[in-house]
Amino acid sequence: MTIKQSAWSGMVPVEDTALAVTDTGGPGRPVVYLNGSYADQSHWRRVITDLGPAYRHIAYDERARGKSKRSTDYSFEACVRDVDVVLKARGVDRPLLVGWSYGAAVAVHWADRNPDRVLGVVAVDGGIPYGITGEEARERIRRLFGRMRLLMPVLRPLGLAARMSTDQHAEVNIEANEIQAAIAPVLDRVTCPVRYVLATGGNVGASQEEMEQVRAALDPALARNPNLTVSAKVASNHSKILRNDFRAVADAVRELDATRSHADG
Repeated sequence: MTIKQSAWSGMVPVEDTALAVTDTGGPGRPVVYLNGSYADQSHWRRVITDLGPAYRHIAYDERARGKSKRSTDYSFEACVRDVDVVLKARGVDRPLLVGWSYGAAVAVHWADRNPDRVLGVVAVDGGIPYGITGEEARERIRRLFGRMRLLMPVLRPLGLAARMSTDQHAEVNIEANEIQAAIAPVLDRVTCPVRYVLATGGNVGASQEEMEQVRAALDPALARNPNLTVSAKVASNHSKILRNDFRAVADAVRELDATRSHADG
């Protein structure tokens, strides 16, 4: 059951912070959008516009991202807990989750833990069992963010950096790699449909060859669990996929919604 269907935007308190949430309201299927590691909800605008008022769109900024407040806890587990808080605050049950990059991993983990409360997941170039781990990888990540230190004030207004220190940015990325590297058992267990929209090309700090190795790591999970499907592989790279290939993401949402509507019918 879904309640509180009026449009709303504001701050939702959680633990030691508050999250900026936007809910378009309406009677449509609720779709909850989960952002990339340091991104804000603005990146979903094109997807939301393409899907239109047939859906109820709920987007929010994670801790210290966008308009949300700072916190003492930027862990992955905090992000998973925040999904519950937002759903409860907006009176939503059994949403479709759409996550990009880090948000895709959050979506898959939440779906695995709440199989009776989720309709499905659209994972946009994330939620893939691959991550660089170990001390050498951690130092590589810390050096990368150290080099980006002066760029952070420029990236923040673009929704690509958080109101965190450079060290905190790096630690979020280190943990994200560890979470992704260990996600295979979660993908094997997940019982809801998961539709992947995969990018091509490289990413900040990773070459095209390395990113294609990342995406290829999904193949064994696809073979083991029939609930996992690649909906599309698009021309955009990881950073530009929501801007340039938003229609593919929206189509994956429609495909997933149609599948669930048929199953429920």
